[in-house]
Amino acid sequence: MAPGITRNKKIVGVAALSVAVLTLAACGSGRTDDGASSGADGGGDTITVGTTDQVTSIDPAGSYDNGSFMIMNQVYPFLMNFAPGSSELEPDVADSCDFTQPTVYTCTLKDGLTFANGNALTSESVKFSFDRIVAINDPNGPASLLTNLGSIATPDDTTVEFTLKTPDDQTFPQILATPAGPIVDQTIFPADAVLDDNAIVEGNPFAGPYSVGSYDKNALVSFAANGDYKGVLGAPKTSNVSLKYYTSSDNLKLDMQNKAIDVAWRSLTPTDIDSLGTVDGVTVHEGPGGESRYMVFNMNTMPGDTPEQKLAVRKAIAASVDRQALSDGVYKGTYTPLYSVVPGSLEGSTPAFGEVYGETPNKDGAAGFLSAAGMATPVQLNLQYNPDHYGSSSSEEYAAIKSQLDATGLFNVNLQSTEWTTYTKERVADAYPVYQLGWFPDFPDADNYLTPFFAPDNFLQSHFESPEITALLGQERTTADPSARNAILGQIQTELATNYIPTLPLLEGKQIAVSTDEISGVDDTLDASFKFRFTPLARG
Repeated sequence: MAPGITRNKKIVGVAALSVAVLTLAACGSGRTDDGASSGADGGGDTITVGTTDQVTSIDPAGSYDNGSFMIMNQVYPFLMNFAPGSSELEPDVADSCDFTQPTVYTCTLKDGLTFANGNALTSESVKFSFDRIVAINDPNGPASLLTNLGSIATPDDTTVEFTLKTPDDQTFPQILATPAGPIVDQTIFPADAVLDDNAIVEGNPFAGPYSVGSYDKNALVSFAANGDYKGVLGAPKTSNVSLKYYTSSDNLKLDMQNKAIDVAWRSLTPTDIDSLGTVDGVTVHEGPGGESRYMVFNMNTMPGDTPEQKLAVRKAIAASVDRQALSDGVYKGTYTPLYSVVPGSLEGSTPAFGEVYGETPNKDGAAGFLSAAGMATPVQLNLQYNPDHYGSSSSEEYAAIKSQLDATGLFNVNLQSTEWTTYTKERVADAYPVYQLGWFPDFPDADNYLTPFFAPDNFLQSHFESPEITALLGQERTTADPSARNAILGQIQTELATNYIPTLPLLEGKQIAVSTDEISGVDDTLDASFKFRFTPLARG
């Protein structure tokens, strides 16, 4: 059970999970533009945040990535959300939410809610928002988070009743604060298609702490405080924030070093972080995390003529990769080895890959897996990575993985890279047999590293599905006793590592932000909810 979630009891929050999670450093792209207003360079009260993250879409139905969600969390309302500095779930535009029946989760909205364009925000807006995510089911969208949602009823303008397919879902309240949770204006968004970003901005359907003022996608976005927002993120301490995008961490680091921007958030290299830590007037901030870096196997197109041979290839790779070498040689310890699909600092984590394959490479074991399945060696392996979304060190990371696999004599790796805009389309179109992804959690619970990846119709779309794993996922989501739930979570992780390996966990990292010393509030948003909010940022 996720601590603090109870049934038939009014929920004002989900108690903070005990997480010393490690996270961030790798998810984004963008474009360096010289025209960004900089608070540090005389932009008045404007605070400028720099990032290499990239926006896929600011339509909640059309994206499921950290770069897009960074904007969404500032401008859209949620039923539930996390206050800065807290991982305790609280009502946002909801007045209260609670389980009124084992399969019914009911939320009551605050009175008189409106979007920035003046349109009413009612229970119908909430129903529309969740229904369209499920109906559109975009390949890069968050529909996989809503697999347990059966139907939504709106008895009146302020009441929303979510009927779930299985009872006592211990994670559903937290899903309301994820990329599946933004509430949109039903008069602006179509019910059956993703809306273009510029059309969204023109319609001004925002009701979070900020609205979008101007929008140049993946170049520069300006935000203006929304005085009508009364939610859990709090009133903005700065009226205007600019988000500036960079194609290179080198340029991001240079602007931060020269104080041409106020805050750098995702993604600086380990060398950049070390260097900035020595600059007068600049502070490196660290927070709990949960980001994981991993490889995905397409079950249909990866090497092997039979399911047994394909599994043998996955096992051989699992036994050959040297995570510690990646941590030390590429990331200088800012990422650490990850031996489970669930990060080691989360409750319920089991280091299953370390237990099954060892924590150091085992060439003889890898050769044994391939030989037993009748796989000829060296195995020809097409391995794809992305150079512009998961940090500039991805090139070095995957070159090291290629070198490790080739050195065994068991593999001949063809390493290729693709820009993110193409990558997001091709990875779900069976173009990549084995490829890189990263994960920044939606909420601090082990289930968020399991259900979105391994349940039916998961966002990976790698053709993995297991009735055994699906049944176990259902059990862990509905088990209230913490020790019993942890046992099921451990069983899932062990089964995945031993008998399936749809993904191969590699590394986990921590949240890193860098700011000038005159900016306050950065530490307040680096908490275990894994959300970077603008509201606590202030100058002085």
